[in-house]
Amino acid sequence: MARQPRPPRIEVATDESVTRAVERLRAGDLIGLPTETVYGLAADAGNADAVAKIFAAKGRPADHPLIVHVASAEAATAWAASWPAAAHRLATAFWPGPMTLIVRRAPHVLDAVTGGQDTVGLRVPSHPVAQAVLRAFSSSDTRPMGVAAPSANQFGQVSPTTAQHVAEEFPDQALLVLDGGASEVGVESTIIDVSGAVPRVLRPGRVRAGDIERVLGQPLADACADAPRVSGALASHYAPRTQTLMLATSRLKMQLRAFRQAKATQPTRCVITHSFDPEPMERLRVVRLAADAETWEYELYALLRQLDQERYGTLIVETPPDSPEWDAVNDRLRRATHGSSLDES
Repeated sequence: MARQPRPPRIEVATDESVTRAVERLRAGDLIGLPTETVYGLAADAGNADAVAKIFAAKGRPADHPLIVHVASAEAATAWAASWPAAAHRLATAFWPGPMTLIVRRAPHVLDAVTGGQDTVGLRVPSHPVAQAVLRAFSSSDTRPMGVAAPSANQFGQVSPTTAQHVAEEFPDQALLVLDGGASEVGVESTIIDVSGAVPRVLRPGRVRAGDIERVLGQPLADACADAPRVSGALASHYAPRTQTLMLATSRLKMQLRAFRQAKATQPTRCVITHSFDPEPMERLRVVRLAADAETWEYELYALLRQLDQERYGTLIVETPPDSPEWDAVNDRLRRATHGSSLDES
């Protein structure tokens, strides 16, 4: 009789459970790690076999680089071939916190971590549980210690912001998932490339472009074709299994009028808005979120996961405002809805 796989185990983060998690990391196993952005699927970044388990569990392409999480900016420098002045200024301003820096990699960094590139992504998370794990993990070894921790979900799907989300993503993985509560930010870190002549944002997040420019005292360069590959930059990403669309406000209102005139046999749809409340109608659920970028960042992934489980025919999101504080939300929604179109027949 085939042996049944053991399910994940969620443990409230305590000194004892953190110790168990660190023991698993040192043994080359995976854990579910809370951070302030999203939950990560974490492994020893210096252990090739452990890193391979991340790719296998997530179904992640081998050339898609990982971000190394460390306990401090000082620890981060051990993973870099050089530490530019821009990296120092940004680390001083935003670490610990939801920012990843792309720098030239040190010789010891695994190709599996960098996707074969000559750069590596580094982050110092601020979540107290992540900090406790990282400090304990690096406390008894002289080699540079860090944890590779991409979002703890199947590749391309909606990122997890609670321990329960992680367990749902990997029901057949005997993971220890540390429960650190709902992620405070809710979207992945801002990724800033400082490996070249002029810094540039490769993925928007809670650390805004305007704040970065103020710290650096110079404008950011535009991302271009020669930029390093980074996590979450594929055209289609962060996507629910349910067909999901993003429509401008005027187009959405027109579409709602068309739904009202359609046959009653149409599937039930769900609309997420920020600027208006649609008139009630059959086979339509409406969720209105506050017109505030940080609220959307915090709520978006958990809401998409919930609505995905409720099995609507289509999810339709009102396009958020086009202003800098909304860059992260717009980025995630563009990728989540990439290639989707509405069947209006």
